[in-house]
Amino acid sequence: MSMGAGWYLRRLSRMAPREIGGRVGDTVRRRRWRSTPPDCPDVTGARFTAVLPDGALAAVPPDAAKRLVAQADRLMAGHIEYFGVVRDDLTDPDWWYDPKTGRRAPWGYAFGLPYRDEDAVGDIKQIWELSRHQYLTVLAAAYALTGDERYAERVAAHLRSWWAANAPLRGVHWISGIELGIRLLSWVWIRRLLDGWPGAAGLFEDNPVARNQIWHHQRWLAAFPSRGSSANNHIIAETAGQFAASCAFDWFPSSARWRADSLRSLDRHLRANTFLSGLNRELATEYHGLVLELGLAAVAEADRAGVPVPATARLVLLRMTDALAAVVDNRLRPPRQGDADDGHGLIVDGAGTDRWGSLLATGEAVFGRLDWWPRVTGTDVRTPLLAALIEPAVPSVPRPEDRPAHFADAGLTILRGPGEIWCRCDGGPHGFLSIAAHAHADALSVEVRQDGVDILADPGTYCYHGQPEWRAYFRSTLGHNTLRLDGADQSVSGGPFLWTRHATSRVLAVDTADEDVARWSAEHDGYHPSVHRRRVELAAAGRELTVVDEVIGSRRDVHLAFHLGPAVSARLTGSRAELAWTRDGEQRSAVLDLPAGLSWRSHRGESNPPLGWYSAGFGRKEPATALVGTGAADGAAEFVTVLRFQG
Repeated sequence: MSMGAGWYLRRLSRMAPREIGGRVGDTVRRRRWRSTPPDCPDVTGARFTAVLPDGALAAVPPDAAKRLVAQADRLMAGHIEYFGVVRDDLTDPDWWYDPKTGRRAPWGYAFGLPYRDEDAVGDIKQIWELSRHQYLTVLAAAYALTGDERYAERVAAHLRSWWAANAPLRGVHWISGIELGIRLLSWVWIRRLLDGWPGAAGLFEDNPVARNQIWHHQRWLAAFPSRGSSANNHIIAETAGQFAASCAFDWFPSSARWRADSLRSLDRHLRANTFLSGLNRELATEYHGLVLELGLAAVAEADRAGVPVPATARLVLLRMTDALAAVVDNRLRPPRQGDADDGHGLIVDGAGTDRWGSLLATGEAVFGRLDWWPRVTGTDVRTPLLAALIEPAVPSVPRPEDRPAHFADAGLTILRGPGEIWCRCDGGPHGFLSIAAHAHADALSVEVRQDGVDILADPGTYCYHGQPEWRAYFRSTLGHNTLRLDGADQSVSGGPFLWTRHATSRVLAVDTADEDVARWSAEHDGYHPSVHRRRVELAAAGRELTVVDEVIGSRRDVHLAFHLGPAVSARLTGSRAELAWTRDGEQRSAVLDLPAGLSWRSHRGESNPPLGWYSAGFGRKEPATALVGTGAADGAAEFVTVLRFQG
């Protein structure tokens, strides 16, 4: 997906003068850097001291270690899957090859490559993901736990191959700062986990090629930080990786400056990216997880190196952890809100390890759990390793005495009912910063689960680049459980990561304290001069969820959509849908009574245009039922939907 002149003008319009000035300076610097890159400064006597404390590996639970080794063995056999695409070439990978399109990215100066153009480069996320080297942290962890040198030797071979094929500033792996930051963090952990291997020093500190790569990565990150309207999760990854490397690879004349600057930036941007309630300002849950992982990893490096961390940074991570504990359902699944690209900050676990349970387990080890936190029953490798590095401290600030249900600053409310009914109501801002890059046009949407099963589902994300019609659908108003007027999205898109007009939502009332009925209502102005107002009530006695939509204003055409989870079947008769699904071998059901004033149709797996899909993860989609009602709203029209759980 190449960007035309119109996109650049729209993008420019969302920047403040200071950001424009900074980007002009970046452009000048990139032109200067086109010439042969400088050599890394000579260093002598480099040593790696950021090792795991004694006993850390022994604390890894046996079942978590078993999953990790099984994953490592699959990697050793050459098998891996990224974004729904299986690769069998991992024994000797081509670092520039995209297995999805079969294309190979061109060689050249990094900043001159059209990485957004799939026809020229391939799917850039497929190419970038392998080079985050997070699969190598898994292999290194397998060596640390087993002592089997095959894992270490494979890691060394792949790192030497990557370094040889990706000279500084040449090729697609030198374009994006988030990639450099996460790769540096991976290298820190690879070196740590290989510490008992006789070849570790020769691979890293005694290897001029490795030192050159580490130095150039940090030089790049110091020169080209994400700025202004782009200072979202990317800047967290950049600063966390820069800080981790400058602590663990403290070998260069600039290391102290890089360390101080990156820590200062990390602290500032952790606060900027996070509401005071602890939720991430992008209102995209997977990026909440990414930022929390990166922040915890950075604090681990600081504590291991004896570098003081601002109390404000630790406070943000504490609040993020408490917020995560508050919003998950009974199966530890958080909301499916906004963009999600399966991005992780640090991976040292095998397949089948629960990401959110792992984060809560780490939070318990670092901050201590509160009485209302959900119990984590699973195990992971990462938690005992991070806990061994991070100095535990009793929080000096008050924490919630009861489980929060309403996050006023984020506009997110969780209604809970009997039978493990969980409902997320969205009345928050339209994303973060002026471009709201990872937002969806989902104002006033609801997401409903029963015992962890998606009933009224957020369909997800599916893709970023290369398939504009699918990108538009998965972040559209019609692609969410909310109401569309006159065929338009509530917010106006200016490109795949750009919104030029943002709907403003306002929560009108919340009552989650009533044991009989939990209530929420909100409105938004995305259809000015008309107003869409929604009221949601969850009645405990009847296990009944009522959604009332009002359209206030002149006559408008209406589309009201409810998207079902992929496990849910539906039989639609008139305005009643009978729903059925299975959970743990048990048949379950519900009845969805839809507004009779609209004409209802069931859609499933349609592609022209897209409608009726669910994306469980980036690059993957499957058919799911979407129920869409059409009609008209006159004056102050009201549409009532009732979901009744049975059995």
